[in-house]
Amino acid sequence: MAEGADDKGWARRAGSQVEARVAGTVGGVSRRINWQERRRSLELYAILAVQAGVAAAVAWTLAHELLGHPSPVFAPSAAVGTIAAAIGRRARRTLELLVGVLAGLLVGDALIMVIGTGPWQIGTVVTLAILFALTMSRGGSVVTQAGGTAVLIATLSPIQGGLEVPRVIDAVIGAISAVLVVAVLPVNPVRIIQRAARPLFAALIEHLHDAADGMSRGDAAKVARARDGLFGLSSQLALLNDAVTGAQEAVAVSPARWHRRREFEHYQRGIRYLDLAVGGGQEMLRRAATAVHDDEPIPTGLAAAVDYFGDALALLQVEAESQQHSKRSEQLVLKAVDYAAEAYDEGVGFSGSVVVAQIRTVATDLLRSIGRDEEEAVAVVRRRFEDRRHELQR
Repeated sequence: MAEGADDKGWARRAGSQVEARVAGTVGGVSRRINWQERRRSLELYAILAVQAGVAAAVAWTLAHELLGHPSPVFAPSAAVGTIAAAIGRRARRTLELLVGVLAGLLVGDALIMVIGTGPWQIGTVVTLAILFALTMSRGGSVVTQAGGTAVLIATLSPIQGGLEVPRVIDAVIGAISAVLVVAVLPVNPVRIIQRAARPLFAALIEHLHDAADGMSRGDAAKVARARDGLFGLSSQLALLNDAVTGAQEAVAVSPARWHRRREFEHYQRGIRYLDLAVGGGQEMLRRAATAVHDDEPIPTGLAAAVDYFGDALALLQVEAESQQHSKRSEQLVLKAVDYAAEAYDEGVGFSGSVVVAQIRTVATDLLRSIGRDEEEAVAVVRRRFEDRRHELQR
């Protein structure tokens, strides 16, 4: 018993030292990230603004000079709309844009010929154009483009008539011009992912730390809030997956970004398994909330393991953004497994045993996100868990 107590005391002291080092590392790099955030945001939007300007100019030039269209309004309009929808699933959103433009053109031209122009006519054209667009697609880009195009048709038709076919051609030219400009002047694919990942990581870290604090205090309400917060991250995960898709298109289409492929693949792998880890974390906190609510025994190691996952994610984010990969994040993940083994050895209830199992699952997925293959990650976590239990039983 004395030996076991010494082991646990050593583990707590070692854990405190690791936490202090992690806090220092995370804090230092986080300060650098914070002051760089505005500059990075400005850079991203500046690139999008330049892309939109260049695409609009190219689209106008092609339609006006090459095809001889006197006033190709829809060419630059479609080009700018495509650029605005460029981050994430560009091909699908460009198609949606064209569908919306064509819907606005067809409905607008047909109705204006019958009902003329004026305030109520504009309202009618826009309403029917959007309804028509929704029959072809549910995408927000379709609705926006259909409505905007219908407005242009309703207001420009009295000035320019008989341009139905050139308008369609202009829209296609605008979309193609935008895709070409994006290939020549691409955004940074890694930066797209980082911008989408930061709020997700911040929320994950906060919820895990809050859950750990609630578990250690026996505060069932706090653990439940953290659980609900983790279950509410679906939209942020979807945005991150969109960002990965957009970045994948950038490194595939743009020669200027081909050198980023290896770095992108690292992010892509990490995010794929992060998604699985979030799912495991949701189940982990769901059972943790039940365990606290039912007054099951909550060993200190159980809360410590959850807390270490928060620290590991913070360090994983820092390492990914600084491109300074080390073994420290893996050590934190395995430290969570150590604490889970201690908690299991000390004794947990039914829900607590599920929490322990989910800790092992989350640890496995996090190791896979770092670069371990599945069999290796499973073996490492199993061995670490069993070795720690054997140490405690000596």
